[in-house]
Amino acid sequence: MKQKQTLSRRRTAVLAAGLAMALGLAAVPLSLQAQQFQSVQRQALDRIVAVVNQSAIMASELEQRVTQTRSQLAAQEVDLPPERVLREQLLDQMILEEIQLQMAREAGLSIDDTELNRQVRSIAESNGMSLEQFADALEADGLELATVREEIRRELVLRELQQRQVGSRVNLSEREVERFMEQEGASRQQAQQALFQRRANEELEVWLQEIRSQAFVDNRLEGS
Repeated sequence: MKQKQTLSRRRTAVLAAGLAMALGLAAVPLSLQAQQFQSVQRQALDRIVAVVNQSAIMASELEQRVTQTRSQLAAQEVDLPPERVLREQLLDQMILEEIQLQMAREAGLSIDDTELNRQVRSIAESNGMSLEQFADALEADGLELATVREEIRRELVLRELQQRQVGSRVNLSEREVERFMEQEGASRQQAQQALFQRRANEELEVWLQEIRSQAFVDNRLEGS
């Protein structure tokens, strides 16, 4: 049993670490679709929980996100927040993602299969796996490589959009870089990278708040 739990945690870590590497600037947590619901269950769940501009987020989509998040947090031995809080947080994340995906489509952003294949293979190799072994690890957790590929493609699109929108907002002064070098004993390159990432994260949060306030959002989750 202990070995099985260890393997499960490793698979979750593989996905989390690999996808985080693919995301770069992205702060929006990922959403791997871990469960396939029976048609009766899907019909029962299929109601609109949020409208984002001209698109809708369905209860079945939220349920998939909740299920996957529970699994990931349990594997990492992280305490779950109260159910209502978890659902509200995840729906808010999905709303932000949908706004960004709409912006990406309007901007014509896309990730072709060549780039996607390179990223998937890089994720597998960074965890000491071949593509076949990576697919087997996913399957053991009830995931299909094809599904994960499309999730990675989506997250890469989000990263591209965020880099375009946020990167231009970040400006570092020479004094800031020099002060960081003095305080941290870092090289110029290390200082620039660390400061850029810090400032980019700050600007990303500001930008996400801006696009959320500008979008039409009708949150229909009960209790929200």
